[in-house]
Amino acid sequence: MKFLDQCKIFIASGAGGNGCVSFRREAYVEFGGPDGGDGGKGGDVWAVADDSLNTLIDYRYKQHFKAGRGVHGMGKQRTGAGGRDVELELPVGTQIFEDDRETLIADLTEPGQRVLLAEGGNGGWGNIRFKSSTNRAPRRANPGEPGEERWLWLRLKLIADAGLVGLPNAGKSTFLSTVTAATPKIADYPFTTLHPGLGVVDPGPGARFVLADIPGLIEGAADGAGLGTRFLGHIERCSVLLHLIDATQDDVAGAWRTIRGELEAYGAGLEAKPEILALTKVDALLPEQVDEQAAALEAAAGVRPHRLSSVSGQGVKEALRAVTRALDREKPAEAPGEDDGTGWSPLDQDG
Repeated sequence: MKFLDQCKIFIASGAGGNGCVSFRREAYVEFGGPDGGDGGKGGDVWAVADDSLNTLIDYRYKQHFKAGRGVHGMGKQRTGAGGRDVELELPVGTQIFEDDRETLIADLTEPGQRVLLAEGGNGGWGNIRFKSSTNRAPRRANPGEPGEERWLWLRLKLIADAGLVGLPNAGKSTFLSTVTAATPKIADYPFTTLHPGLGVVDPGPGARFVLADIPGLIEGAADGAGLGTRFLGHIERCSVLLHLIDATQDDVAGAWRTIRGELEAYGAGLEAKPEILALTKVDALLPEQVDEQAAALEAAAGVRPHRLSSVSGQGVKEALRAVTRALDREKPAEAPGEDDGTGWSPLDQDG
């Protein structure tokens, strides 16, 4: 399945049905008079979060969605049927913006969450509604109200606990395939990863978390170089960043500064997120060369980097434990009065 993380759609709710002007004219019936019914309400347009979806590709080939119109009122005081609603099934993590791409309408963060995007028009009143003591035979009915029309932008931001960042060919996809069941494309050339990937890491009991891999960044990405910073939105929801740096390159400190600069240029709080630093591909260097690269990176970043090899497995468990500890620190503290795990006891009851 192709990955699509943003698209533009048009939605229109249904117009309400018109009210009816009708009079009861039956032989041998003593009382006649107005009996026109109301029009039906137009259909609504809803957005529904579906946790079985992970892409917006369904909206690549169909962009127009229109709800049904309400049925007109009829004689014998019959109200028209309501119009058919339209439900847009969207992946969890989808944000819905106005046409200006800045005004946020809704953020679907929970499975099953429903948001009303366009409300259908009310049905018009039939002439029976206008009968009064002074107007016994009204020949008046209201038309149905029109529906709403609008263009919207959908943007998907993957929901993950931790995110992988780094330059192209830093070993992010290899790391993801090693620690999860994900199968990203892996090759020895830059920009192998063209769309974000997700995987579930299970390092031990109670330590499972979701890891996101985004395409590599290069210097100037904030200005549109390479793949730009479009995919950085997928780690905005991450609590922790795992920054991978290729130990086989000449300037590991410069690589770290490049990514940090792009995170700061992008904003959205990415530069303030906890960062776990790791040198990758250490199996391709001699121990003294690894020590030299680690010292250079520590001097620039101010923290001692992890040393790992996704191929041999060296240091992988240690890096995952560091991510798990960082995630535990980022979890909100349990509020007072919540269940403390002691359970219920009959001794707690009065009397």
